[in-house]
Amino acid sequence: MSSYFELHPVNPQLRILRQAVEVISGGGVIAYPTDSCYALGCHIGDKDALERIRRIRQADRHHHFTLMCRDLSEIGRYARVDTWQFRLLKAVTPGPYTFLLPATRETPRRLQHDKRRTIGIRVPDHAVPRLLLTELDAPIMTSTLLLPGDDTPLTDGTEIHERLGQQLDMVLDGGYCGIEPTTVVDLAVRPAVILRVGKGPIEPLGLTDAD
Repeated sequence: MSSYFELHPVNPQLRILRQAVEVISGGGVIAYPTDSCYALGCHIGDKDALERIRRIRQADRHHHFTLMCRDLSEIGRYARVDTWQFRLLKAVTPGPYTFLLPATRETPRRLQHDKRRTIGIRVPDHAVPRLLLTELDAPIMTSTLLLPGDDTPLTDGTEIHERLGQQLDMVLDGGYCGIEPTTVVDLAVRPAVILRVGKGPIEPLGLTDAD
């Protein structure tokens, strides 16, 4: 059974987040709040933990994971970012956006799009993942906590623990954080294209929806 902790959404308890870091570093899978939805997360280099998330989501090998990063400087290690892309990223991060960017050689192939060799990148605007990422000193490989058969992501920590307690190592309950997914922007093409309109407002991007 997974461990369960309630966290203050603005001033999360550092001792609990350090326990979460130990879990992630030891190959565990956690559920945690973000600025859009709850997510499943594990260490970027842990293939077995990634496969556990695939099984929970019942996702195939084409499922796209996202790297949750603490800041723009960390993004540069895993994605190639030109000046025009950096300016757009800087304008809207941290925030509820996912950006597709060309992956660098340091990004595990299992995280890249099979054909385009792109990677999804996030810089969250939520105290829990931001402090967690700082303590971990590495990105978190992440996927929205949307279970097979559900129409919307899980958003209640106690329900997550009840339904997934046997499959997770830790649940971090930061309270309600919503069910609206991130806005997804393809920065691997120029001009950039909005692939999905979500929680992140599109006006600051200066772009139009792909539809």
